[in-house]
This record gives sequence, structure tokens and C-alpha cells, in this order.
Amino acid sequence: MNLKEQLFKACKAFVNKRLQTVEEIISSNQKALQSETKSSAGDKHETGRAMLQLEMEKAGQQLLGIQQMKEILAKIEVSKTSKVAHLGSIVYTQKTTYFLSVSVGKIIHNNTSFFAISLQSPIGLSLLGKQENDSFFFNGEQLKIIKIL
Repeated sequence: MNLKEQLFKACKAFVNKRLQTVEEIISSNQKALQSETKSSAGDKHETGRAMLQLEMEKAGQQLLGIQQMKEILAKIEVSKTSKVAHLGSIVYTQKTTYFLSVSVGKIIHNNTSFFAISLQSPIGLSLLGKQENDSFFFNGEQLKIIKIL
């Protein structure tokens, strides 16, 4: 399995783990909501239900974000290579190496750090469409692209 496939697999595992966590939260909240219905009436009961509703809404938003991440991952073709930075590219700069995919953060592969970033992130927007030897500014610093896979 090549490097891009390994990074892609790590991103997919991250997204699936987040999905499982959010599904567990939703299930737990649904059970708690059902038991709240059976408990005593009054202000405490209403506050408990309201808190659970907020948690359910928050989990629903997280679920939506995870679904969007899955859709982005589905568009990545790990076999595609290009000298222009695009979704699925590995971009080497003199400081950091980025995997243009979804916002996962640091992935360590063979003792090397890679940062899986979204194309919508500030650094992702700076890298998109750039080519090898292009320079760009990020956080007030000039960076140069050494290699794109």
C-alpha cells in the first residue's frame, strides 16, 4: 500500500471512529430522554429534557459534519497524481507535509508527520492549485512547495 493510500486509510478510520462516537452519544441521549419522560414532573424534569434536546441537536450537527467528511473522502482518487495541488494531493513544503483531504490533524506514518487538512482551511486554500516550486504566504511566513504527490 502506497503512502497516499495509508494516509487516506488513516483519515477514513478517524471519520469512522468519530461517527461511532456520535452514534453512541445519540443512542445514549435517546435512552436518557425516554427515562426522563418516566421521571418526576417539575422544573428539574423540564431542565433535564431541555439539556438532552440540546445534546441531541449538537450530536446531529456533528453527524452532518461527519457525513460531509465522508462525501469528501469518497471523491479522493488515491491513484491520481498531479503536479498541481488538488483534493487527495500530498504537498511537501520545506517545513510541513500536508495531505489535502479532510480535517483530521496530525497523522504519523513511518515516523514522519503529515497533516491531513481540509481544502476549506486557510492552509488548504493557500495550497490548492499550487505547483512544485511555487511559494505562498501562510501566517506571515513564506513557504515553498518542494514536491506534490
